[in-house]
Amino acid sequence: MSAITVVDRPLCCSSGVCGPDPDPELARFADDLAWLESQGVTVVRINPSADPEAFLAQATLMPVFESQGNACLPAFLAEGQVVRTGRYVERDELARLAGVAAADADVLVPAVRELVAIGAAIAANCEPCFRFHFAEARKLGVTHEEMAEAVAVAQAVKDAPAQTMLALADKYLKRQPSAAEPAPTPDCGCDAGAQSAVSAATDTSAPSSGCCC
Repeated sequence: MSAITVVDRPLCCSSGVCGPDPDPELARFADDLAWLESQGVTVVRINPSADPEAFLAQATLMPVFESQGNACLPAFLAEGQVVRTGRYVERDELARLAGVAAADADVLVPAVRELVAIGAAIAANCEPCFRFHFAEARKLGVTHEEMAEAVAVAQAVKDAPAQTMLALADKYLKRQPSAAEPAPTPDCGCDAGAQSAVSAATDTSAPSSGCCC
């Protein structure tokens, strides 16, 4: 079984994708490492900040680090030998370093990945993510029309729950109960067995005690 060791730049956590503004490159790299492990490759990832002893134990990397400092990080080692330094590699190169076949049939080619990422940025309201992936998509030759379509699809998916809630509110607010009929009781419908919104509007029983709001 092949194995590869990744010595990261000093990170605040093992993945580097925590916090309010995660690095899109590190998020992509984490996904590529997960794919590499799915191909049977043993992946060891070392964060110098969190595990300095493991970092210092990489004997073949130490001379490079002494001469270049953090500029040599991230570093990739295969069978204990340094095979790449200074940047996070793409999936195809990562596969070559680990000695496995690249995912040539992967439908998520770089251009498609950027379109997916643009849609995710819209869904997450993440301005830095959108700017980054917009620039990357342009480098790959993705047209403005293709990006606009990805944005439209993402926005439609994002709006669907809001439209459902507006329809529910409209149903409650427009219906005028008769004098003999009590007003609908508050019920957020959080329980897995909650009744439908229409039933909730006519239910005269006591309201449920829980609410997710």
